[in-house]
Amino acid sequence: MTQQGTLPRPARPARPARHTAAAGHDPAAKSGRKSTFRPEIQGLRSLAVLMVMSYHIWLGRVSGGVDVFLLISAFLMTLQFVGRYEQGRSMALIKHWLHLFRRLVPAAVTALVAILAATVLFLPRTRWMEIINQGWASLGYAENWLLQTQATNYYAADHSQASPFQHFWSLSIQGQVFILWPLIFVGAAVVARRFRLRYRVLLCYIFAVIFVVSLLYSIVFTQASQTEAYFDTWARLWEFALGTLVALALPALRLPRGWRIGLGWLGIAAMLSCGLLLNVQASFPGFVALWPTLAAACVIAAGQSGSKLGVDRILSSKPLVRLGDISYALYLWHWPVLVISLAVMHREKAGLITGAVIVTVSLVLAYLTTRFIEKPWREWQWPEVRRRRALVAIAVAVVTAAVPLAGIQIQQHLESEAVLAQAPKNNPGALALTPGFVDQADANAVLLPTPQTLPQDWASLPNPCSGDLQPQDPVLQKDCFQNNQSDAGAKKVLVIGDSHAQQWLGSIGPLSDEKGWRLYAMLKGACKPNIAPQHVSADCDNFNAAVASEVKNNPPDAIIIVGTEAAPSSPQESVIPGFEATAKAWTDEGIKVVALRDNPRFTFNMAECVATKGADAPDCRPREQGLLAATNPLAALDGKLPGVSFMDMTDLICNGTECPGAVGNTYVYLDNNHLSRSYAASMAPMFSERLLAATGWGP
Repeated sequence: MTQQGTLPRPARPARPARHTAAAGHDPAAKSGRKSTFRPEIQGLRSLAVLMVMSYHIWLGRVSGGVDVFLLISAFLMTLQFVGRYEQGRSMALIKHWLHLFRRLVPAAVTALVAILAATVLFLPRTRWMEIINQGWASLGYAENWLLQTQATNYYAADHSQASPFQHFWSLSIQGQVFILWPLIFVGAAVVARRFRLRYRVLLCYIFAVIFVVSLLYSIVFTQASQTEAYFDTWARLWEFALGTLVALALPALRLPRGWRIGLGWLGIAAMLSCGLLLNVQASFPGFVALWPTLAAACVIAAGQSGSKLGVDRILSSKPLVRLGDISYALYLWHWPVLVISLAVMHREKAGLITGAVIVTVSLVLAYLTTRFIEKPWREWQWPEVRRRRALVAIAVAVVTAAVPLAGIQIQQHLESEAVLAQAPKNNPGALALTPGFVDQADANAVLLPTPQTLPQDWASLPNPCSGDLQPQDPVLQKDCFQNNQSDAGAKKVLVIGDSHAQQWLGSIGPLSDEKGWRLYAMLKGACKPNIAPQHVSADCDNFNAAVASEVKNNPPDAIIIVGTEAAPSSPQESVIPGFEATAKAWTDEGIKVVALRDNPRFTFNMAECVATKGADAPDCRPREQGLLAATNPLAALDGKLPGVSFMDMTDLICNGTECPGAVGNTYVYLDNNHLSRSYAASMAPMFSERLLAATGWGP
C-alpha cells in the first residue's frame, strides 16, 4: 500500500531542501514539469500503515488508514496523468498499465505463495478451500467482490478465524481503480483536445460528479447493508475522487505558512483519532469516512511548510520515509502474520508482547520483500523495452502463484472423488443412529465431506425464485431461491429464517423432489422470522416485513421455520422471540406451520476439532445435557397453536448421551453451529417421515 504499492515509485531525485515551496505554490506543478519527490507524502503513508497495523494487531478495530491509502493513490495517479497531458506527452495507456502491474504483482505474489505454504503447514484442512478461493480472488484483484458476496464481518473480534487473504480487499479495489481512472484521464484528454476545453477544469467537473454520486450511494448502501458496502467498489470511488480533486486543486491553493502548519497538524490529529472516536463498525464507508480522507487531504494540502514547527518536518524524517519505502510490503505481510500466528497459538487476539513480535516479523519480511523482490523487479529494464516483454514478466509472476493454487485444488478434487466413490457403504451419516443399523464401513473409511470442502458444504436450492414464486418486493428477490419443480398445481412449501433454517434444505430437498413439491426459501443470515420488528437491525426488520407481506399476498401450503435457538455449549435454549404471534398470523391464513428444534451449538469449531483431533477425541464429543434444554422448549406450546406442528431431530444428531462431531463417518457440523449439507442429507429419510406426519400429507 505504499507509493510503489499504489503507483510505481517515481525515480527519487536529490532530496529537496527543507524550505521547498508548499504544494500549492510548486512551480513544477504550475509549469507542467514532473513533480519532485514529496517526502512528507511518503511519511504520511508510513503513518497510515502504522495505524492499520496497530489497530489490527492490538485494538481489533479499523483505523481509517486504508482510506488514507486510497486517497493518496488517486492523488499520485492524477499528478502523473495531468503532468503528461500538460507536458504534451503521450498518455501511453497500455504501457502505463503494464508498467504499473509489473511492479505491483511480484510482491503480492510473494506474499500469496507464502500464505499458501503457511496454510498447508499450520492451518486445519477445513480452512483450505476458503483460503484457496480467496487466493484466486486476490490474485485477480477481486477479493473485495468475494468478501462482499460473503458479507464478511471485517470487524470480527477473533482474527484467528479470518482469512489471511482478507486484507487484499483494499488492494483489489485499488487495482480496479487503476484500470478505471486512466480510462477517464485519457477520455477527458480526447474531449478536451477535441472541443478545446481546459483539461484540469474538465477533470474537476468529472470527478466532482463521481465524488457526489459515489458518496450518496455509499451513504445509502452503508445504512442498508454495512458489511456489504464496506467492500463495494462503487461505495469507495468517492475516496479516490477526493484524492484526484485535491491534486487538481493544489496549484490554485494559496495558503500562508502559518495556515499550512495548522492545517498539517489538524490533519494528523484527525487521522490518529479517527479509529478511536468513530464507530466504524456501523458507519464505514459512508459519510463518516470523510473524517480520515479529509484529514489526509489537509496534510497533503499543507505540503512542505519550510518550518521547524510543521508536521512535514516529522513526516519527511528519514525513518518515516524509509518505512514508506517498504509500507506496501508491510501491508501485505502484517495481516497474514497476525492471522496465522493467532491460529497457531489458538488465541483470538494478540497481547502486547505477541503483537510486538508480529510487528517485528512483518517489518523483516517487508524489508526482505522490498529489497530482494520488489526493488529488483522495479529496476529490471528488460520488460521496459517492449510491451510484450512486460506482459511476459507479469504472466510469469502470476503463474508463480497460479500453479500452487491450482495444484492444491486439483489434489483436493481427486481426493474427494475417491472418497465419494465409496460413500454409500462408508458414510451412512445419521442412519448410524437409527435402530437396527448394521455398520458395514471399511475400517479405514475417510470422513465426508473431505475437510477441505467441508466449509462449503452448505445446503441450497438451485434456482432464483421465478414465476408466481418470485417476490414482488425487491428486498426479497435476491434472497429467494427455489427447486426445479414447475407444476403450478403442486404444493408450495416455504422455508423462512436464517442459516439455521437453510441447513435443513439438505433434508427437505429429497422429499420435495420425490413428491413434486415446489420448495422455495426466503433466507437472511442472523435474521429470525418475526412479523413484528426485532430492532436487531433495520436490514432484518425490512426483510421480515417484506416476508410477511409476501406470505399474505401469495400464501404457501406450508411454512417451515426453526422455532428455538440454542446457546453455544450451554443448555440455555429458548423459543425464538415472537414465535407465537408469527405462527398464528400464518395459520390464520390457512397455512400449515412446522417448527423445528434448533441443533446444538458450540463455543469452538466442532469441524476443526474433528479434523485436527479425530472423531473419537473427548473434546469433539461433548455431553448432550450441557448443550440443549432437558426438554424441547416448543413442547410447552403443543396443542396451544392450532395448525402448528413441532419436529425434533435431536435423536439423529446426538446419541442420547453425547453430541459427536462426526456420526456414521460423516461430519455433523461444518463449523461451530451449522449442520453440514452431507449430514442433513443423511437424515432425509427420517426427516421425510416426520414432516409428512407433521403436515398430515403422509405417508
